Amino acid sequence: MSRPKIKRKLRAALGLVQFDPEVGRALKEELQAVRSCRVGRLRIINRLARASVIDIPAIGPRQTIYEETFRLVTRQTRRRP
Repeated sequence: MSRPKIKRKLRAALGLVQFDPEVGRALKEELQAVRSCRVGRLRIINRLARASVIDIPAIGPRQTIYEETFRLVTRQTRRRP
């Protein structure tokens, strides 16, 4: 798939996430607070941070995105008081 096509698909998926943060599938276990939206081989990981504020900690390939998201999310929760 060409880069412009991937970019268009990502923009469209981000628009869906912005419109409805519940789009995609809910993750389980350590990542139960986040959702994953599929865009071909890529995944958009998102969570509702506050009312009407959507946090997108990661976008990346399915092979590595869940492990990377786990590292990012646990690092962020350790920083919060």
